[in-house]
Amino acid sequence: MPRLSVNVDHIATLREARKAKEPDPVAAAFLAELGGAEGITVHLREDRRHIQERDLKILRSTIKTKLNLEMGTSEEIVRIALTVKPDLATLVPEKRGEITTEGGLNLSQDNSRLKETIDLLHERGVLVSLFIDPTTSSVRKAQKLGADFVELNTGIYAEAKSPLETDTELEKLAGAAILAKKIGLGVNAGHGLNYQNVERICLIKEIEELSIGHSIISRACLVGMEQAVREMIKLIKG
Repeated sequence: MPRLSVNVDHIATLREARKAKEPDPVAAAFLAELGGAEGITVHLREDRRHIQERDLKILRSTIKTKLNLEMGTSEEIVRIALTVKPDLATLVPEKRGEITTEGGLNLSQDNSRLKETIDLLHERGVLVSLFIDPTTSSVRKAQKLGADFVELNTGIYAEAKSPLETDTELEKLAGAAILAKKIGLGVNAGHGLNYQNVERICLIKEIEELSIGHSIISRACLVGMEQAVREMIKLIKG
């Protein structure tokens, strides 16, 4: 079954809404681990809309599982990543003004900066994942760029409006996962996953880890972080 990495960005979103000291994403990460999470994910954005550099540094020194840093390729963010050295760096597209990540990396364009970032992270001993849409071309390009993992974008699957569309997107994800594993890439998945749609994703045996944030944080507002994580893990194990 896949491992669960809990994204605690939206704990920081709530904090930043008031520019206050609470709630603390570091405390949330501790409770997520207590609930059984096997990793913590954060996205350090250029605009610092939620996670701050201080959060990242404290998480690096305090969490007991695995730290996955979602990041763009700007010089500033890369410099921070090279200093903090997360266990995994997941490179994602980043647009100013977007509410959340809108899709996978466009690997059909000039990817010289992406390649340079991958090489720099590897020099510091950091494993690299690329957040991609579940297509054959993206999977093969990720391998050519030297990625260690791909994180398959489950957003379209999560937003499907009909059973047929859901099945179609699930087949795309399964096909991409099988190919990625076949050519030597690790396979993670995430974006838009929740308590209603996660179980079918878990049937894809090639997926090693799921990154889930918004739905868990939303549930945690009602039942607490530890319980929300336990409920998600129960579905993943089921």
